[in-house]
Order: sequence, then C-alpha cells, then structure tokens
Amino acid sequence: MTTSKKEVRPFGARDRFGYLFGDFANDFTFVLSSTVLMKFYTDVMGVSALVIGVLMMAARIFDAFTDVIMGQICDRSKETPQGKFRPWIKRMAGPVCVASFLIYAPYFADKPMAFKIIWMFVTYLLWGSVFYTSINIPYGSMASALSESPKDRQSLSTFRTVGSILASMIVAIVLPLFCYYKDAAGNQMISGTKTMIFAGACSVAAFVLYMLCYGLTTERVHIAKNSEKFSLKVLLKTVFGDKSVITIIICSLLLLLAQLTSAAMSNFIYPNYFGNAKIMAGASMAGIATTFIIAPFIGKLSTKFGRKQVAFVGAVIAAASMLAAFIMHTHNVGLWIMFTVIMNAGMGMINLVIWAMITDVIDDNEVRTGVRSDGAIYSVYSFARKLGQAASSGLSGWLLTAAGYTAATAFDTGVVNSIYNLTCLIPMAGFAILALVLFFLYPLNKERVEANVAALKEKHGDKTNA
Repeated sequence: MTTSKKEVRPFGARDRFGYLFGDFANDFTFVLSSTVLMKFYTDVMGVSALVIGVLMMAARIFDAFTDVIMGQICDRSKETPQGKFRPWIKRMAGPVCVASFLIYAPYFADKPMAFKIIWMFVTYLLWGSVFYTSINIPYGSMASALSESPKDRQSLSTFRTVGSILASMIVAIVLPLFCYYKDAAGNQMISGTKTMIFAGACSVAAFVLYMLCYGLTTERVHIAKNSEKFSLKVLLKTVFGDKSVITIIICSLLLLLAQLTSAAMSNFIYPNYFGNAKIMAGASMAGIATTFIIAPFIGKLSTKFGRKQVAFVGAVIAAASMLAAFIMHTHNVGLWIMFTVIMNAGMGMINLVIWAMITDVIDDNEVRTGVRSDGAIYSVYSFARKLGQAASSGLSGWLLTAAGYTAATAFDTGVVNSIYNLTCLIPMAGFAILALVLFFLYPLNKERVEANVAALKEKHGDKTNA
C-alpha cells in the first residue's frame, strides 16, 4: 500500500534534476562498458570477441539471482528518515565506480590469456552483477516514491532519459577524440592507457553525480514494507502471469539489444569501415541532439496518444532507417550519419517514455493483485535490460568472430563489409520485433493507464502532487 507523506517539500524541479543525475551517473559506467569493452579487450588485450561475448552472457545468468535478491531487499526493507531507496545510492556509489575503473587494465595486456580472461570476468561481474545492481534497482524503484502523480512520473522518465543521454554524449564524443590514434600504417587504433584514464574520469564523475542524486531527491510517498514470506512461485507468477510485465520485459530486452549493438558497433564501423574514428564524435553528437530536440514534445504526445503509441512509432522509425542503410550499403559517411540520426530520433522516442511505462506496469500489477511490488518488478525489468546488454555483446562477438574479425584482419575488405551489415541488421531486427510486440502484445494503452490511475487514487485517496 502507498500513502503520501505529510509535511515534506512538494515535488518539483529539484527532484527532477536529482533523478536526472542518477541515470547520468549510471550511464557513465554502463554506456562505457556497452560501447568500448569489446573493442578494448579484442584490440588491446587480445581476447577473442567470441570469448568476450560468452563471458558477458554468462555473467547475466548470475544477474538472475542478484537482481531478484536486490529487488526483494528493496521491497522488504524498512523505511529510514532518508527514505526506503535513497540510502542505497549513498552506500553503493563508491563500490560501483571503483569496480568499473578496474575493468580496463591495459597493464595486464602481456599476461597469460587465462589471467586476462579471469580478470575481465571477475571485475565485470563485480561491477555489473553486484554493485551496479545494488544501486540501480533502488534507483529505478525510487521513482514510485518521489511522487504518485502520473504527470510527475512522466517528467521523471524524461529527465532520467536526458541524464542517460548526457552520459552517452560525453562518452561518444570524448572516447574517439581522446582514446584513438593512428598507427604507422595509418590505421585507427584504440589506446589502452588512454581508455583506462577515461574510465577513471567517468568513475569520478559518476560518484559526484550519485551524491547529487542522493542530496536533491526526496521520497515523499510511503511504500509499505512487504512482510510476506518470499516465494519464488509467487514471484514467477507476478512476472509470467501478468501480460503487461512480461511484455515490458521483452520490450526492454529488444530495445537494449538494438541500442547497445548500434553503440558497440560504432567502435568498429567508423575506424574500420569508414577509416575515420574521430568523426564518430560528431556523428554521436548529431544523433544525441535529436533526442534533445524531440524531448519537449514527448510529454504532450504521450498525454494525447499514450506512451504505447509513442514507443511504437519510434520503433518503426528506427527499424526503417537501418533497413534503408542496409539496402544502400553506402560508403558515404555523411549519408550514413543521416541514417543513424533518424534511428536515434526513433530510439529517443522510446527511451523518453520507457521509464514511465515501467511505473504504468507496476500500477497495473497492483490493480490486478492488490500488492505493490516496485522492487520485484523493477528487478526483473533490470535483469531484462542486462540480458539485452549481454545479448548485444554476445551476438556481436559471435558474428564478428564468424566474419573473421581479429586484430590482424580488422581492416580486410570482406571483414569491414560484414561489420557494416551487422551494424545495420542487428539493430533493425531488434527495433522491428519491438514494434510488433508493442502493437500486438503490450496491453497498457492510454485508456487502461488512465483507468488504473483512477483506481489507485480511489484505493489510496487522491494525495498526489498533480
């Protein structure tokens, strides 16, 4: 059961910007890993792309346990004067930032292969499966505690996405400008030492931003402790017995598969296919700018048409742009950037509403079951996002290996043409299937979301800040 706290500061810009800083911090390490980890370990550390992909996917099996455990801890924890979820941000900010930095260790490049693989796996597991989970699950669940108002929650979704975009923008611009150099043959290569320095800077920035998130937000909605005995059967029923939960999980997996594959492959297509790593910074800036341009309109579009419809149109736009790029198979980098800008516009439409869609799902589940399960549902959703990350890395690693990509063959004509095709086809397929799932399976249209809001207002009393 949720009830609003009394005598607290009203929800406002401070909460929105505080919540923005939280995902700004999250994605300094998450986007860095998704973007450069495979390139770093193949080209600097000499590890096979296939091995990297397999290890990333294996780590996600461990996440099935850590995400659910953290979700249960959140739901069953007692409220403190600082809130139920916010304290976790302060506790885990340091460990997640240190673990992220340790992943990138070029000073081990000459060590035996077994040592490098073990180092990569252990540090990646500590960062993603333990520490990132222990801060990201409470952070995501916290949205329900900041305000009960659907309007406020949509603004949190938008601001969270802007925070993510800011981190993505910095990584996308600085990484190619700072971390790449030309070798004696004129090939674009990544520097292990500079990548490590950049990872350290990202970790420091993330820690500062986590502290800003903690200091600026206020939990004003009381979410009662779940005192029921944990039951795996009940949890599985909550997930697989609820169409809205299972479809949002599928949507998340597909979105991350498409989005992160595109980001990861940028580190191969620009230096290897187009022969220009530095232009990746401008291309990324152009793509990210489109999300900022459309962000002010998403709230109004969501109110008029519903978040489901906005996300569907975005998925169609993104898939169509990558299909056109594949058909044309262009060597004109300007034309390629145009296609990616269109893809980013569609992807931005989805990202700007997806976090509010999670709260819609949590509300719908409470209406159906009578039990509020923010932590449990968000933990499963977070696990789906990590599966999308792993699927992207695993599939990309396997396909790069199948195409014959190694440090020695990185600039061969057949290999770079395969890189181009992969960069188009994997995101295209992800966005296309996502559009189909949203259109045919996802049940929470505008009318049903509004009905759920009305039902919960009647249940808890109209105590929102709307």
